Amino acid sequence: MNSGCYTAMVTPFDGSEVDEAGLARLADFQIQNGISGILAVGTTGESPTLAWEEHNRVVQHYSRRTKGKCLCIAGAGSNNTKEALSATRHAVEAGADAVLLVDPYYNGPSSMEIRKEYIAKVAAAFPDLPIIPYVIPGRTGAQLLPEDLALLFEEHPNVNAVKEATGDLDNMRRTRRCCGSEYAIFSGDDGLTFEMMTDPQIAAAGVISVVANIVPRAMSDLVRLLAADQIEQARKLADALTPLFGLVTVKTMEKTPYGEVVCRARNPLALKTLMQLLGMPSGPCRAPLGKMSRAGLEQVVNIAKTVQSANPEIFAPLADCFNVNIDARLSDQRLLEGLYYPNY
Repeated sequence: MNSGCYTAMVTPFDGSEVDEAGLARLADFQIQNGISGILAVGTTGESPTLAWEEHNRVVQHYSRRTKGKCLCIAGAGSNNTKEALSATRHAVEAGADAVLLVDPYYNGPSSMEIRKEYIAKVAAAFPDLPIIPYVIPGRTGAQLLPEDLALLFEEHPNVNAVKEATGDLDNMRRTRRCCGSEYAIFSGDDGLTFEMMTDPQIAAAGVISVVANIVPRAMSDLVRLLAADQIEQARKLADALTPLFGLVTVKTMEKTPYGEVVCRARNPLALKTLMQLLGMPSGPCRAPLGKMSRAGLEQVVNIAKTVQSANPEIFAPLADCFNVNIDARLSDQRLLEGLYYPNY
């Protein structure tokens, strides 16, 4: 995988179980709208709360559904190298085209340790499989540095791409300088895709996207326009999409008997809440993720209404695929019931 738009898929639930029929519908929606590939059971897919048996089943299902139609990347990361090796082995057996390895979370290895004791061990065990490190220190408390990415690329040619979610443009530029022009840098932040692909010192190859769960056609078009250097058209599309990028983290101030507190609804909570509201297979998040506050839900509805009002073509593929009326669903107060906590 050298370029393109890939969707970090949610995992839909039906009650307490994985919704396999929903998985199929979501995969078909992505394929029909020109996505380059999907990421099965990344952190947007709630990998921390899936049992490994469930995890493997989702990878297997998505891999089969996408075969010959688009690429399938399997989330295989862990803070346990033995588990990552096992998950990668299953991904290979399931027919996945690549694996994504998030930096080990909580136990906080150094960049050198991440390289030597984690990525390199998986890359050496599966030399024919593309391995994509996922660098997101805000979530993991660890960070694989550009220098170690370059050393991995020298020692293991199958580690030739990174999902970059540091939010640090200078770090991305350093990655390009260290790793060279043949290395693929993918945006891990929807909102930075335009800047990362147009900055010649980063020259990103595309994005592994969260909002593509609901707007795969628009996000795919954005990446294609940028790759073709059609900057003005891409800028207009990026501007139309910009409100949706706010779904990744929704912040509100909430009143308690002891004063106000900040409430952060982090990915994939706002995204799955909107998917439920729009009539897509989703279901709730798994605990400890729960529901949004009422103010948070209002933000989500307002984001969607803003996009629908100004650029209804953005949601048109979703409406067609799932046979829903976007305006009607966003205006139906009954559909909001159960999607938020009535009080803090």
